[in-house]
Amino acid sequence: MMRALWTAASGMKAMQFNVDTISNNLANVNTTGYKKEKAEFEDILYVTMQNAYSAEDAQRPVNLQVGHGVVARATSRDFSSGNLEQTNNKLDMAIEGVGFFAVRGVDGNAYYTRDGSFKVAMTYDGKMLTNSKGYPVLDQDGMEIYFDGDIANYEIQPSGEITYKDVETGVTLPTGQYIGLFQFENPMGLEAVGGNMYRSNTASGEPIIDFETENPSTIRNYFLESSNVQVVEEMVKLITAQRAYELNSKAITTSDEMLQTANNIRR
Repeated sequence: MMRALWTAASGMKAMQFNVDTISNNLANVNTTGYKKEKAEFEDILYVTMQNAYSAEDAQRPVNLQVGHGVVARATSRDFSSGNLEQTNNKLDMAIEGVGFFAVRGVDGNAYYTRDGSFKVAMTYDGKMLTNSKGYPVLDQDGMEIYFDGDIANYEIQPSGEITYKDVETGVTLPTGQYIGLFQFENPMGLEAVGGNMYRSNTASGEPIIDFETENPSTIRNYFLESSNVQVVEEMVKLITAQRAYELNSKAITTSDEMLQTANNIRR
């Protein structure tokens, strides 16, 4: 009965973690470029009371075991694309494909994002392309991107190339810079750091320049990628997790009643 108490308690903890994960998905249903998460669980250590065996005189084809509950193992992120929503802002960009934009954080490190809601910040060096937090957007070489003239004269090509239209001649000229797009061997290994950003690590692998891959991504400006959270799906998961939480709570109550009954026998 004591084992049942702890086993059911582990179930309640696991379902609370599941509800926390689902709630975070629902909270970010309107977050640009957000990728939904899923909680994963595994069973805990088993106690084997009798082993399965086969002998000439007797056989036990199955084991006699009892488990000790469940524990959260991981959270996996679904990097499938969200819907593209059209805007009126030239600096809004959405990625078609599996690539990521790169920005430089205040610590000087590169971070990766699917949020293409970019702005222009006035600096001593000129008009710099940044994200909403003011972090510089990086090009394919990891350098900041600057605009020398009127933003209206610049265009972002699907390849990410930044071009400039000469207003006097009408000729479109390359600037030599591309909006940096990067891919990862294992994007599920990326570490979320908040602000719609991820940090690369040994699990994700080093960033790979997107156009050097077999399946390069493309950029669509005047669009933003919406969250890939499906509200109905998350609500069904939430109800299921809530019911599982209630059932584990009931198991604790039942175990407690059984303990009370056992204690009363001694009286």
